[in-house]
Amino acid sequence: MLEITVIIVGSILIFLGLAGSLLPVLPGPPLSFIGLLLLALVKTFSSPLTPTLIIVMGLLTVAAVAADHIIPFWGARRYGASKWGLWGSVAGMVIGIFFSPWGMLLGGLVGAVMAEWLASRETGRALRAGWGVIVGTLLGTVLKLVLSAVMAYYFVRALF
Repeated sequence: MLEITVIIVGSILIFLGLAGSLLPVLPGPPLSFIGLLLLALVKTFSSPLTPTLIIVMGLLTVAAVAADHIIPFWGARRYGASKWGLWGSVAGMVIGIFFSPWGMLLGGLVGAVMAEWLASRETGRALRAGWGVIVGTLLGTVLKLVLSAVMAYYFVRALF
């Protein structure tokens, strides 16, 4: 009975983790990792859920969460954003969270472009900074989605 309950809860967490990779209100990879960890504990770390795999997935989850917060700013900086553009993208993303799922992406873009334009009055530079925020945000999303999908794969593989 406990095993069935854990499988159901773990499945829900894996599903929420995949959804959370796309929706900013849910922490995607951490939810997927908890689902995978629960199944590993019930299956007593049997193949394919070895302790090594669980540790690696845990470390990758921490790295993905950190990267998800850093990559959009790296993208903006890479495309020439100033400190104004970076702060504008942060403000835009925070406001955009309330208009999910596209709000965070578009909020970061609009925030970076507006702040960069106000700081330099150069439209081209402002648009490049905004594009950098979009590229960085999409890279972070793809990273989270791939990691959550890999954990979902191992979850399903351990069941059958």
